Amino acid sequence: MKKSIRSVLAVLLALLCLLSLAACKKTDANDPWKDAAYTKDTTFGEGAKTVAVDVVVGEHKVTFTVKTDAETVGGALMEHGLIDGDQGEFGLYMKVVNGITADYDVDQSYWAFYIDGEYAMTGIEVTDITEGAAYKLEYTK
Repeated sequence: MKKSIRSVLAVLLALLCLLSLAACKKTDANDPWKDAAYTKDTTFGEGAKTVAVDVVVGEHKVTFTVKTDAETVGGALMEHGLIDGDQGEFGLYMKVVNGITADYDVDQSYWAFYIDGEYAMTGIEVTDITEGAAYKLEYTK
């Protein structure tokens, strides 16, 4: 009798484990959003200027609204650790946005910077904040 109760309990426990695993969300190891610091729209800082920047990776987008006294878009984002990269002869080469790394040398990915839907002709760290402009950083591969 004790043996059959143990067998039934073992089977029930095994089923419970299987159901628990089935309920877990599958995570794609190649999904850049797994490293994201923020996955929802977020507002940062206090200041006289407001800049909104969409961060786009695939079909997913978050918007950072930064209130700042910084002069440039890059300065406003760097104040809050939202972007990082390497300084080069042509300015900041953004490698990390919102904790998500894009490195052309590793997998041919990079962060594209857009102003009002057009590819920016200036680096983010020298682009002056223009009230009402639409800024976007897009993970590109």
